[in-house]
Amino acid sequence: MILTPEQQALLDGAKGEVMAKVVKTLVMYGDTFGAQRMVPVNSKYGHTVISYGLNALGPVLNLFDQLIDAGLTADQKFTADPRPLDKNVPSSFLDDFVFQKLMYSQQDRFEEQLKKLGIVDDDAYSCTCYVDQMGNKPAKGEVLSWAESSAVVYANSVLGARCNRNSGILELMGSIAGFVPEFGLLTDEGRRATWVVEVRCEKKPEAQLLGSAIGMKVMEEVPYVKGMEKWLGTELNDENCTYLKDFGAATASNGAVGLYHIAGLTPEAKEQGEALIKEGAQVYVIDDAELERVKASYPVIWKNPDARPELCFVGCPHMTLQQMKDWADAIEGKLRARGLDKVTVPTVFTASPAVIRELEKTSTFWKLRSYGVVVSYICPLMYMNNPLCKKKAVITCSNKLRTYTSARFYTEAEILDIITGKEGQK
Repeated sequence: MILTPEQQALLDGAKGEVMAKVVKTLVMYGDTFGAQRMVPVNSKYGHTVISYGLNALGPVLNLFDQLIDAGLTADQKFTADPRPLDKNVPSSFLDDFVFQKLMYSQQDRFEEQLKKLGIVDDDAYSCTCYVDQMGNKPAKGEVLSWAESSAVVYANSVLGARCNRNSGILELMGSIAGFVPEFGLLTDEGRRATWVVEVRCEKKPEAQLLGSAIGMKVMEEVPYVKGMEKWLGTELNDENCTYLKDFGAATASNGAVGLYHIAGLTPEAKEQGEALIKEGAQVYVIDDAELERVKASYPVIWKNPDARPELCFVGCPHMTLQQMKDWADAIEGKLRARGLDKVTVPTVFTASPAVIRELEKTSTFWKLRSYGVVVSYICPLMYMNNPLCKKKAVITCSNKLRTYTSARFYTEAEILDIITGKEGQK
């Protein structure tokens, strides 16, 4: 890798031993993937995936102390993934003991570290840092130093920014150094599609299912998706961006997709069209039967597959304000039709703190509360990491949550039926 004189000086210790180690780490990262140079990080904010003070992350906490002691706070401030705990989310005494004493006992220490390292503010915790209320929406072409798979794939695909699927800590080092190695999705060639996905469904595909199918097929490669114009059109409006948020999260978690192109819709696909497709790209055809096959393939790992649901999570990644409103209206309609006042399964909707503040100004927030729905800022994955919670019969319409935990997947329509008391659901 060829470094600039300024970068070489940092590597040689011009700003101390700890900064030299930061730069050496980035150089080793780049060398691993054949990068020939570093490029500046030019977005306003970074984003870090680590937001939880797990006991097992002791070495990370110690590393962060070294960075802080060396005065290496990030010039580029950053947002972070959601917090792991919220007293409003249903949990037992034993659940809370495990959370607070055995799992996240370092949370206060870790959040103090993040403040010193440069987190934007106390509310800057969300996996959807790019929504308007959070304020971390990079512009097309900007180079990012982010981690969090669902945020990276959204930034690359929907916003046209450039970011590799970095691991935790590396993304913070890129923000501290101000540059990252150039390879993969930071290059024009790395952003070209190696798969063509032809969607031939008769009805609008469930975002989570379509993303899951594509992710499991193409894995870490770049898909160019055709056939969605009949449902999404050619404008990146709020409704389409929300659809792509959930679609992309599924491609990134059920596979390892860091970038996708939607023909006629996403920025690079609109500009370059099929010139984005590499010669010899593989083809994957998706119809309604294929989506049903994919859904049927999901394992049910509950101890009792016929157990009644004990808890429902909606919002992984975090929900938008409009999603909250749409769900509240849908729940209201179902409850009225069935003569019910409240949901029949304890249900948690998750969103960023900033979105929740906006929601609290509307009747939707109080409507959800009256229906028994808990609105929270937590990360459902962090909740489900508790071994006691893993034993619960948890349901979700998030393919990311299904992939990483014991939660059982249902479509949004199925979830709505279950939490409003439809008989015969398991």
